[in-house]
Amino acid sequence: MNKKAAQFVETVWEYYAQSGRHQLPWRQTQNPYHILVSELMLQQTQVERVIPKYEAFIQQWPTVQALASAPQSAVVIAWQGLGYNRRARFLHQCAQVIVTKYAGVFPLTRKELEALPGIGPYTAGALLAFAQNAPVILIETNVRRVYLHHFFPTKDSVPDADIYPYIEQTLPPQRAREWYSALMDYGTYLKKTVSNPNQRSRHYSKQSTFKGSDREIRGAILKALTGSNLSILKLKQLLSELEGERIEPQLQALLKEGLVRQIGNGYSL
Repeated sequence: MNKKAAQFVETVWEYYAQSGRHQLPWRQTQNPYHILVSELMLQQTQVERVIPKYEAFIQQWPTVQALASAPQSAVVIAWQGLGYNRRARFLHQCAQVIVTKYAGVFPLTRKELEALPGIGPYTAGALLAFAQNAPVILIETNVRRVYLHHFFPTKDSVPDADIYPYIEQTLPPQRAREWYSALMDYGTYLKKTVSNPNQRSRHYSKQSTFKGSDREIRGAILKALTGSNLSILKLKQLLSELEGERIEPQLQALLKEGLVRQIGNGYSL
């Protein structure tokens, strides 16, 4: 490891020692099911919003077997407030596959993990790093921000492929779990203190505004259908503050994704 990389590692560890979020509930466990719940909840959702949802979810379904046997509608209801509700369905489907195919024991290879519903390369790697302490290469928005800030301060359109060697060089083989936690905390700090380095990433895309978005309409539909079976007319009446012509297409999309079901002329979770 060269001098610059060694100084970088020292900086990250020092920040983590002084200001790391050591008490986050998913950092108190190595249970792969609990870590999977946290990882899916944290995708594009702020930590502060996730904490109470995570704790309530784990209390309601403490094991992967408990979640697998739950009705999907209950899982979607518990997820409300986090957005991107298809993640709830993916999580439920993951639990069912793990119970039926793997007898409730999480698979231990990237290939098997990525074959689970809705699990991509990052989430598979996060499960290996945080549950198994495996020294795998991970990159997500906070990790990317840290390496761009320190190693690519003047470059634009940096691909992740150029960042991977720096992650590999600085990754402590025996402390992957702690190291990625430290990187994510330090990345969150940088987001608040420097101009966003991620804008220099080739993979950067600005998150769309929630207000007025399809996501807002989908969330409102799911909330309205909680505990109800509603006709399209009644649904539009309840959601009169939204653009009426946009409700039905989003309802049909939710039907297609399996988040909503149709019973006669009514719709429910």
